Amino acid sequence: MTQATQTWASPQHKRSVIWIVALATLAIIFDGYDLVVYGTILPTLMADPTQLGEISAQQGGALGSYALIGVMVGALVTGAFGDRVGRRKMMLINIVWFSIGMAAAAMSTSIAMFGGLRFFTGIGVGGLVATAGAVVAEFAPPGKRNLFNAIVYSGVPAGGVLASLLAIVLRDAIGWRGLFLIGALPLVILLPLALVKLPESPTWLVSRGRTDEAQAVCKKYGFPVPSAAPTAPTEKIGFAALASRKYVLGTALLGMMSFGGLLLTYGLNTWLPKIMADAGYNANGSLAFLLVLNGGAILGGLLASKVADGRGPRPVIVTTFFLAAVSLVMLTLGFPLPVLLTAVAIAGVGTIGTQVLVYGFVSNYYDTPARAAGVAWCAGFGRLGGIVGPLIGGVLIGAGIANNVNFYIFAGIALAGAIVTYFVPKPLEHHNQIQIPTPTTGTTGDV
Repeated sequence: MTQATQTWASPQHKRSVIWIVALATLAIIFDGYDLVVYGTILPTLMADPTQLGEISAQQGGALGSYALIGVMVGALVTGAFGDRVGRRKMMLINIVWFSIGMAAAAMSTSIAMFGGLRFFTGIGVGGLVATAGAVVAEFAPPGKRNLFNAIVYSGVPAGGVLASLLAIVLRDAIGWRGLFLIGALPLVILLPLALVKLPESPTWLVSRGRTDEAQAVCKKYGFPVPSAAPTAPTEKIGFAALASRKYVLGTALLGMMSFGGLLLTYGLNTWLPKIMADAGYNANGSLAFLLVLNGGAILGGLLASKVADGRGPRPVIVTTFFLAAVSLVMLTLGFPLPVLLTAVAIAGVGTIGTQVLVYGFVSNYYDTPARAAGVAWCAGFGRLGGIVGPLIGGVLIGAGIANNVNFYIFAGIALAGAIVTYFVPKPLEHHNQIQIPTPTTGTTGDV
């Protein structure tokens, strides 16, 4: 059997999966946009009290965390229901939720209103992040799961690049409110496409005993029929499965990995422009560091995912965490600008790019009955790290402590992430393989 036959059952199968990956990627791009656009407008809000009110450094960090608290809530709620109500329904609900939140936040007239709407928006973001990993893991061919997960979750740094570029080009013309309104575009761009092109997961349908529906979806979209038997009524589903002996240790360590990765991701994306502005760079120059951070994450994350498909994700994540620690220390040593930009790009690979790999690792670690809950757990618990990251920067900057201390703390967290990753037990064998007809005999072969 050729590699092409092992990967795709038919040209229609390939087209359908590419559409699904593209839709999930677009959803996560807007997640990344939401993450970074706040960091791009924070200096403006702090410098101009007429916008929302007087914002101190500590308040700026807190406002950055409100959205992340919402993300945690959204991810955990999705984890509780996603393995029961299905992937498609959760994706559609959260696309609408997120878009409405971004549009409403653009209309804020006070700090309290802005913070509340950032929390509301975060709930939709958390739902998208938790669902996208489960969707890709169940539609992607086995040999491409890490790559496709990396493509989808590279939407986070891609959205960061988009936010940085649009802030550089449009911030003076449309203001921070206009930048937030751009974040509401999924309602008119993504939702109509998802309604037409995003099917329910046949693997999930089979796991719920809905085999006739699964076969109908497979026939319509060209998917191979999943070979797993329906989930037994006594089998634990969702969060209950995560606490079983089968998963409990891995779940705890994967949660700590995500905590560290998201602390680094949100801490740097929130405060890097401010730190570089304090170091003497102008507004566009400080935003350029943010652009390089996220650009490095995209390229490095995709390259690392290719390696992970061949060697497994665990050793790759250990390496990228370690690279993050080294590059963050380099930012404190007074190197020339080209060296600093290189270090920032490597830091992007080791922080945001590492979190991309973590999501891929997690979404393939669990079987179908626990997959959405597993991704939601890591996205939700990890968001605690995302909440802490902006707060660390806000407290240290507000206290007048040298910027280098921020980088040393972040480097230490990256090193701890490498150590935790090293001890994650190997993923267990799954039983939701797919069957693909061979071109010569018409028989099926497991992939």
